[in-house]
Amino acid sequence: MMNYSPRPPDDRTPPPDAAPARGAVPGQEPTPAVHAEGLTVVRGTRTVLRGLGFAVPRGRITGLLGPSGCGKTTLMRAIAGTQAKVTGTLDVLGHPAGHPALRTRIGYVTQAPSVFDDLTVRQNLDYFAAILDPGRASSARRRENVTRAIADVDLVTHADALAGNLSGGQRSRVSLAVALLGAPDVLVLDEPTVGLDPVLRRDLWTLFHSLAADRGTTLLVSSHVMDEAERCHHLLLMREGTLLAADTPDALRTRTDTGTVEEAFLHLVDEATAAARTKETTR
Repeated sequence: MMNYSPRPPDDRTPPPDAAPARGAVPGQEPTPAVHAEGLTVVRGTRTVLRGLGFAVPRGRITGLLGPSGCGKTTLMRAIAGTQAKVTGTLDVLGHPAGHPALRTRIGYVTQAPSVFDDLTVRQNLDYFAAILDPGRASSARRRENVTRAIADVDLVTHADALAGNLSGGQRSRVSLAVALLGAPDVLVLDEPTVGLDPVLRRDLWTLFHSLAADRGTTLLVSSHVMDEAERCHHLLLMREGTLLAADTPDALRTRTDTGTVEEAFLHLVDEATAAARTKETTR
């Protein structure tokens, strides 16, 4: 189990005593953590993202859902500031994506674990902590952050194990711990539960909800597993580089008169396909 005991991870309504979103001004509606208009990415002859417009609310879990190849990873790379040839508007925490001021405020976890196999879990975190917070004067703070991050992802008993000897799920948790070192305002997670067993998936979602509720962290979590959409406060549904919908799970089910987010997604896909065919025949 992860080192948290929050509300159930499938509770879609933030509790009344949830931590305020970071950057929020009392009495005012907080500005979105991420805001995009006309966001487009072209790779070679292929347009990967097609004029996307959306907002990611602060202090909530936003699910980025869609089939493999629809552009989820490209969008997350753009938000993290690592994607080239991005046009349109993309602001993160009030700055253009990739701005130097965001380097310590965004945690980005890629699909493949980014750890050194010949270092222990603690040594991996010590290394990245020294990059984030260099200098001898910061050594005590770094040790504290490393200890906290290891506990966050429930790897205390494996802290001195070589990363190369860990299971795939444990290696993924080391990558997540690295992203949590600086207590980021925005945490971008690219399919973090792929290949994990049901118990670990549940524990990770428990952690995600705790980060949002207790620390006010904004999380953007991508997945192609539709049942995970039910665990999110807000959803972005993608298909073929376009945005089909941006709303809460309840609102999407109501809008499409369906019982699950998966059924709502398929309904929206059918609508988009029918609209494209109609447009093609009227040319």
